[in-house]
Amino acid sequence: MTTSDPIGAAAGTGGWTYVWDHRRKPHLHPVATPSGRVLTLVEPPDHPWQRGLWFVVKFVDGDNFWEEGDPAGWGVQRHVERPSVEDDGRTVAGDLTWIRPDRTTVAVNEHRRLTHVPLGDGAYAVDWDVTLQAPAGGVLDRSPYNGTWGGYSGLAFRGRADWHDTRLLLDDGVVRDRVAPQRSRWCDLSGPTTGHDALGDGPGDGEPDPGPGGVCVLDHPANPSHPVPFYATCRAGAGYGEGWANTVYAAFLWDGPRTLAPDEPLRFRYRVVVHDGVWSAAIADSAWHAYAAG
Repeated sequence: MTTSDPIGAAAGTGGWTYVWDHRRKPHLHPVATPSGRVLTLVEPPDHPWQRGLWFVVKFVDGDNFWEEGDPAGWGVQRHVERPSVEDDGRTVAGDLTWIRPDRTTVAVNEHRRLTHVPLGDGAYAVDWDVTLQAPAGGVLDRSPYNGTWGGYSGLAFRGRADWHDTRLLLDDGVVRDRVAPQRSRWCDLSGPTTGHDALGDGPGDGEPDPGPGGVCVLDHPANPSHPVPFYATCRAGAGYGEGWANTVYAAFLWDGPRTLAPDEPLRFRYRVVVHDGVWSAAIADSAWHAYAAG
């Protein structure tokens, strides 16, 4: 499924596109560094419900809004109408409904704002701001971590499987290839991007190599569960096939479910920085402080 009416923003030779009219999960793809390297992956064979950069809670009252192969069916997210484009094209805003597997009942109403933030020649950000309200109330939940997988819910990123030799960096300054979980104000996924240009054509197409790049997810200090437990991995493991997994989840439900009263608002804010180069802890920490102070 692809968008017939794309909305997005350019940054250098890269930028992002919002697939707002997807019938299962509106999401961002492609997301490319300012030098043009596409970082995101959609619908990989190992997890076909994963799409670039997206936000959803796994279970609402037991109905699955994450995986799309549940025998009992799955919920979908859909925009009520085309999002508005504001602030001279910098902000995309709109309302979504989370519809249960019966394709009739609305479980959650969501207001979503995506704002493009220029950050100089080598980086830009997408500020992801959502407010959830359950008309009849509800319980938001995840699959508990079983030692191999689980715990995920909320903002999610899936990177390309051919993006090799990446690493994770959190605010304790420790480099890792897997986090399950680690509370942190931010999580950076960076690595070499050799051999692929903005179109993913690979070497030999006459275009320059864009060099290394990455994505850094910043957790707003007002968010539930801040600093959020990040669940992330670089290297493919159980269930991820032969490529590199390159996943980052801001897993706000890691420690357990959350109950919402009818129409109680629940807001989340994240800044997703897409950057050239491999970021250090000092650069990422500076970016988080600038975001938190804004």
